Amino acid sequence: MANERAQALHAAQNLFKIPELKSKILFTLMCLAVYRLGSHIPTAGVNILALQQMAGQFEGTLFGIYDLFTGGALQRATVFALGIMPYISASIVFQVLGSTFPTIEKLQKEGEDGRRKLTQWTRYATVFLCIMQAYGYSIFLESQPGVVVDPGWGFRLETVLLLTAGGVFVMWLGEQITERGIGNGMSLLIFFSIIQGFPAAVFNTLELLRAGGISLFKLMALLAVLVLITAAVVALTMAARKIPVQIPRKVVGRGRVREGQKSFIPIRINSAGVMPIIFAQAIIIVPGTLYSFTGGQGGAGILYDISQIFQPGSTWYYITYAALIIVFTYVYTAIIFNPVDLAENLKKQGGFIPGVKPGVQTAEYIDHVLTRVTLPGSIYLATIAILPFWIFAAFDIQTFFFGGTSLLIVVGVALDTVQQMQQHLLLRQYEGFMKKGRVKYRGRQKYM
Repeated sequence: MANERAQALHAAQNLFKIPELKSKILFTLMCLAVYRLGSHIPTAGVNILALQQMAGQFEGTLFGIYDLFTGGALQRATVFALGIMPYISASIVFQVLGSTFPTIEKLQKEGEDGRRKLTQWTRYATVFLCIMQAYGYSIFLESQPGVVVDPGWGFRLETVLLLTAGGVFVMWLGEQITERGIGNGMSLLIFFSIIQGFPAAVFNTLELLRAGGISLFKLMALLAVLVLITAAVVALTMAARKIPVQIPRKVVGRGRVREGQKSFIPIRINSAGVMPIIFAQAIIIVPGTLYSFTGGQGGAGILYDISQIFQPGSTWYYITYAALIIVFTYVYTAIIFNPVDLAENLKKQGGFIPGVKPGVQTAEYIDHVLTRVTLPGSIYLATIAILPFWIFAAFDIQTFFFGGTSLLIVVGVALDTVQQMQQHLLLRQYEGFMKKGRVKYRGRQKYM
């Protein structure tokens, strides 16, 4: 254990021995600090005290999911209240449209030029979504008594302008992190929005322990369970089914011979990531969101009955939630993973899967493997999403910082960022974080 700590500390020290990697890390941290600062600057014309009294009203609604990815900025009505979600939504829309419209699909395959054009279209769509969401949010704020100081078209236009500018700035900030920093900028913004509530949650848990709301034994048992679940999520996030690929020997150019190679196609158990859970949540809480718009009055009617059926903790909630996650896992995997394109690219390179004919049969084989692998992946996602509810019920805890969606995002982004830093370390021949990638220290090498 002590040896592993020393190795991890040594690897962390190596991060700042490479000037390029050091500048990338510092630039990323600076951008994240700007993002968190903007997430606490309130929008003009909003009564902060009245807004604080609304705390908890977003829970169980679509606003609650949105607020999770903005780090509470939506609930605080800050200039960054929209966060990075308009850009993420626009990107998902173009991903889905790529499998429907040939023009977008052609741009996706055109390489760098097509990517630039799609990125530009995504930015325009982001601005449009920011305007629509900001206007809807201004209407929502006006509907809350005492929140808006001077309601009317002046407040609405001002809010649309501020929130749209904030949303576009956050999009630009994420792109800058991706280009000049370390890791995926959009993912890191969501990552830090989620973990920003971790210190407060730990403090509240300690206060609960001090007040006798939870015993020390129960808290230690809960933490042990969470550690085991996190370890399982890490293992399943990295797990993949490897399809062997053979690239035959080939003559290239003037008599040069390219030796045959053995490789593989990794098909992850969880190819869809966290998106199926987000889609399932967005659908299953629609009745509760619509009922909350009515002010929760009356206690009767079809909206109230449906919202009660799909309240967290009910049997129908768990069954429907799990079924939606499984369905969306297959749907989203089919959108982002095209076996036909993969088989065609493999055929162009002269590669083949041993025992499978190139072309149509290769595509069918990959699709068959993908379908079989996606089933345990979808069940795993459904289990991770529902497990926190069962854990909290077993330990009799109402609120905690642990959640299935946030855990998957945090683990996925953390692994991706660590792997990128690992690549920088290995490129400069420094000792890395992971045992597989460890190389002997040879000092910095000069590159022309």
